Amino acid sequence: MPSALSASALRRLRGSLDEQLSALGEAPFEGGDEAAVAACAEAVLRADEPLRAAVKAAVRGSLAVLADRAPGHSLEVRVPPYGAVQAVEGPRHTRGTPPGVVETDPLTWLRVATGRLSWEQAVSGHLVRASGARSDLSGRLPLWPVPPPGGAGRTARY
Repeated sequence: MPSALSASALRRLRGSLDEQLSALGEAPFEGGDEAAVAACAEAVLRADEPLRAAVKAAVRGSLAVLADRAPGHSLEVRVPPYGAVQAVEGPRHTRGTPPGVVETDPLTWLRVATGRLSWEQAVSGHLVRASGARSDLSGRLPLWPVPPPGGAGRTARY
């Protein structure tokens, strides 16, 4: 389980995932905790109209995975309105704007986190705002292996 997710947050994530899967006409998820985060992100991206609770759970869960894999306090990754985490080793900030900031919308974040959109494409397409010396997340994303072509289903509307 990603350490930034409490047991109650994980229960909410799994409940939201199963609701989204049900809306897609799919069976409930039975895998492990981190796999549930990935499955929730993928289910949201496959939905024509993703459920708000599933989007929120997928964003918060994937941010927690990033924070676990890239611990630190020199970069703040913001995905309003659902969450923000501090990550990446470097100088710790305690007040004001951190030395590095990445900000994007929820669906763009999930596309980049799952590998449906590359970091470079997101930044060059102005879908992600990144500033600071440690704001390049290209070496840390996607968080999970990219699904095989044709097997990932369709992508949610922006």
